[in-house]
Amino acid sequence: MSGDVRLAGRIWERPGCPVVVLVHGYPDNSHVWDGVAACLSSAFEVVVYDVRGAGASGAPAGRDGYRLQCLADDFIAVLDAVSPQGPVHLVGHDWGSIQSWEFVTDARLRGRIASFTSCSGPCLDHVSLALREQAGRPTPGALLASLRQLMASWYILFFHLPWLPEWNWRTWLGRHWSRYLRLSERVEVGASPTQAEDGCRGAALYRANFLPRLRAPRQRYAHAPVQLIVPTLDRYVRPALFDKLPRWVPSLWRREVEARHWLPLSDPAGMAAMVHEFVEHIEGAEASAALLAAHVQRAA
Repeated sequence: MSGDVRLAGRIWERPGCPVVVLVHGYPDNSHVWDGVAACLSSAFEVVVYDVRGAGASGAPAGRDGYRLQCLADDFIAVLDAVSPQGPVHLVGHDWGSIQSWEFVTDARLRGRIASFTSCSGPCLDHVSLALREQAGRPTPGALLASLRQLMASWYILFFHLPWLPEWNWRTWLGRHWSRYLRLSERVEVGASPTQAEDGCRGAALYRANFLPRLRAPRQRYAHAPVQLIVPTLDRYVRPALFDKLPRWVPSLWRREVEARHWLPLSDPAGMAAMVHEFVEHIEGAEASAALLAAHVQRAA
């Protein structure tokens, strides 16, 4: 339980091994991680959970229950249940990554996160601060990058509309989501019985968080090493969105892969391999050539 919301999760037990927690995005539930978890479970204890409003977890009563602060409270509840004594390695995708930036910059979680692997989900505060900086000192390259990201982010405006996103999910998209992923992402997934409700409820993530962070961004510094996985063919989150990240992350590794947005579905083994390599390094193993090449030196 996290407050009055019941969270549903699964665990691949491997006592004595590092704990890896996978946080899914929108409009997914924890089953998006099945392939990645199966690969990681040979070496790590793996934990997945349905975020509030998705899958088998409960949903808050109103929009405010989807604020980043509430999502961080949920993550703390999960840690208290699965790893109360030691830190975990955190992996997030899409909205799972957006909310995980909240975790890895929250002072309450300092020392409880050993590493963070982020895929296709930026910190909303970092994005807002970067947009303000670009507006103050516009250059042709920065303006072009901003335009490309704005065009890719059309869906954010759509999810702020009243009732229309919910109507969309309940009338047709919920039934055809698997087909949409097959056509747009070239991945095959089975139909989820909660897909329509996951889509309807999860729209509150956008409504509860985007405008507050755009209006009043905070300076958020990561207190754990971060591996950034950037799918270069992502149609929703453009690679340039992360170019200013080194100022906020003292220890950063950036790995670009030729893939679309749903990397956990299109290449679960490949994503798991990158997570495995990073976690082993943070746990003390020597860095591979790939990790050495991915390490980002912070500017003085």
